[in-house]
Amino acid sequence: MQPLAERMRPKTLDDYVGQQHLVGEKAVLRRAVESGRIPSFILWGPPGVGKTTLASIIAQTLKRPFHTLSAISAGVKDIRETIESAKKQKFFDTPSPILFIDEIHRFSKSQQDSLLGAVEQGIVTLIGATTENPSFEVISALLSRCQVYVLKPLEKDDLVLMLNQALDKDLFLKNRNIILEEYEAILQFSGGDGRKLYNILELVTNFQQEGETLSITNEMVVEKLQQNIALYDKDGEQHYDIISAFIKSIRGSDPNAAVYWLARMIEGGEDIEFIGRRLIILAAEDIGLANPNALLMANTCFQSIRAVGLPEARIILSQTVIYLATSAKSNSAYLAIGEAQALVRETGNLPVPLHLRNAPTKLMKSLDYGKNYKYSHDYEGNFVKQQFLPDAVKNKKLFEPQPNLAEEKIRQKLQQDWGDQYQY
Repeated sequence: MQPLAERMRPKTLDDYVGQQHLVGEKAVLRRAVESGRIPSFILWGPPGVGKTTLASIIAQTLKRPFHTLSAISAGVKDIRETIESAKKQKFFDTPSPILFIDEIHRFSKSQQDSLLGAVEQGIVTLIGATTENPSFEVISALLSRCQVYVLKPLEKDDLVLMLNQALDKDLFLKNRNIILEEYEAILQFSGGDGRKLYNILELVTNFQQEGETLSITNEMVVEKLQQNIALYDKDGEQHYDIISAFIKSIRGSDPNAAVYWLARMIEGGEDIEFIGRRLIILAAEDIGLANPNALLMANTCFQSIRAVGLPEARIILSQTVIYLATSAKSNSAYLAIGEAQALVRETGNLPVPLHLRNAPTKLMKSLDYGKNYKYSHDYEGNFVKQQFLPDAVKNKKLFEPQPNLAEEKIRQKLQQDWGDQYQY
């Protein structure tokens, strides 16, 4: 028997629940589908919000050949064979077959490169699905040829509607005496993930005895999930909650908790490169100048786990996580760039001071470009005071050293060199 989530998979846009900003009346993606002309695009959103379902509905609505590949199992050879098959299905001015690639962020650069020609030439219309930011995970050449549509976690009303539809319409549930007395626990555990929602409902209803009425309460849901935690967690469905707990444990300098959440992710089948990328971000955002070696450590970790893979990668990850968790913390660099960007948005394109401008021509020199610039290396200690910010913001302080050993030295050096200008 198919799982409940598969049995309840909608077949039309009218049956599709959620994402009204994309598929509601007059929404951008719905208009494209109704026109019969869709661009190549990438669906970016958390698990269980209907990315695969939406791609399938679009293909069925447009009556186009539909090819699917999973980035987890497909290689370059599979991509080329699928593209060759699509070529044979395209005649003259007929619309392109649709190629759906699930988890496209897992494709390597060479795999993504192999798609470029087919997308450019219109041999296929690409629909990619990803839980990761495509700006970081999809090569720029491919990304520039695709629209990106962002899918949101399903809202409470969407999830309640899905539950009621399953109880009213599912072939196996509609004739059983099931009363959904309380929704809160199922909604909380689903976390906006429709597939998880149906998995929980199916798990709970499996405990119904033949002929009896099943009343679903919050207490019952919690009890049954705790008894079946392995089933509930086996595919790492708590992806977002666990990575949040992981990052916050490292930021909070608790190596015990950090290693625990690392183990939960590894045991749940999380992509180790995803973990590695998050450690790089954390090293810069939460440790920063308090320990610049943290970023080197995180980068080395990422390259190492790529090279060796599991199971040995778990040791490298553990070493790095403990190092980062026990390191001094600072977010001064993170705050500084935020302050600087806010200042730029507020003040616009302020002119570069004349003495800092490049002067490659006689005309520019005659206009005083570069005049009075002081070359730091000509002065004692390789430093000389001069103005580097635009006049309108020349006294603005953006970087604030924080009270840790490394940044205390930075503070002292700035005050020694600049005096009142860097007096904190």
